[in-house]
Formats: sequence, C-alpha cells, structure tokens
Amino acid sequence: MIKITEKAATEISRLVQKETSPDSFLRVQVVGGGCSGMSYKLAFDNVKTDGDKIFEDHGVKVVVDPKSYLFIAGTTLDFSDGLQGTGFNFSNPNAKKSCGCGSSFSA
Repeated sequence: MIKITEKAATEISRLVQKETSPDSFLRVQVVGGGCSGMSYKLAFDNVKTDGDKIFEDHGVKVVVDPKSYLFIAGTTLDFSDGLQGTGFNFSNPNAKKSCGCGSSFSA
C-alpha cells in the first residue's frame, strides 16, 4: 500500500486541476539513478497498464507499476512547503540508505 498525507493529497489535487485532465492520476515510479542508486519519479498519467497497483487515499488516486512497487510498498508520500524547501517527500520503510537531499535511495 502507498499512503498519502492530507497535505500531499491537497497539493496533488491542486496540480491535477491546474495541469491535467480531471481523470488523471499520479504515477509513482522508481528509476535507476541518483547518488544512492534509485530515484523516485512522479508524473501525471491517464493510462493504466496490466499489473499496475492502484491506491486511493484522501480522494487522490496513485498508480504504481509492479517493479516499482517492490521498492516502495508501505511508503508514505507527504508534501512540504516550509522554509527548508517545497516538494514531495517519501518516507520509505524499504530504503536502507538515502542521499542527503532525500531524492534517491538504495534498498
């Protein structure tokens, strides 16, 4: 399961209304790269593929491909807009190590 905080859901909903069509969802992927080996990738999409895992929290739909799900099962997606920076943050229980900026990890 992927959890979404209320603050992240509010920001995702705002971006969907502003940037995409109303039937879009947030696709979360894990891709190779970053200083720790793997990075998170967020994008809006409206096409589901076979095997996609679909989660809904606070009215926001998140879709994860099966390979990425192996690395991010149990993750919580949050949003921060404080003095330390603005953006989405991942709290991933599968990450054994992450980089200082939090944008990449190893599992």
